[in-house]
Amino acid sequence: MSDSKTWMCLICGWIYDEAAGAPEHGIPAGTLWADVPMNWTCPECGARKEDFEMVQI
Repeated sequence: MSDSKTWMCLICGWIYDEAAGAPEHGIPAGTLWADVPMNWTCPECGARKEDFEMVQI
């Protein structure tokens, strides 16, 4: 998945990487950000999905 993107929580800085997913938080590896459920929240601070922004790493 060479074109995977990363998303950062604007509240606490936690990073979501599409290639890695967040399996310990219910999101399998390879899950696109668009496919992450709207009611999912940041595992670090509880921010909503809309509080994330795509970032280049």
